[in-house]
Amino acid sequence: METKRQKQIAELIKRNFGLLLQQEGPYIYGSSPLVTVTNVKMSPDLSISKIYLSVYNTDEKQTVILEMEEHLSRLRQSLGNRIKKQVRRIPELQFYLDDTLDEMYRLNDLFDRLEGKEGDAGS
Repeated sequence: METKRQKQIAELIKRNFGLLLQQEGPYIYGSSPLVTVTNVKMSPDLSISKIYLSVYNTDEKQTVILEMEEHLSRLRQSLGNRIKKQVRRIPELQFYLDDTLDEMYRLNDLFDRLEGKEGDAGS
């Protein structure tokens, strides 16, 4: 269970990292992919931040995550400059691909196809 402080720091990182991606993102992974921060989880000691990202407008989603990991020190430093007054230590960043939305679209498509077959069978 997350503590109140973990949730506060996670929300702080989520907001600031989202803004950071708007500014720095095109230099890292190009202008065509759209990357959004969907969730942030903090370790109990606040030293590790797991950042869940959704990637749109590209089929190479994992490539975008790998490019961000190559620029990890730059991203962490930029985040640190934004939140240094609110935290004692800047946490290590770990990126994870959040494919919840992709899964939702896939399931919707599957349900639509099933509904179409049932409509054909019922006629």
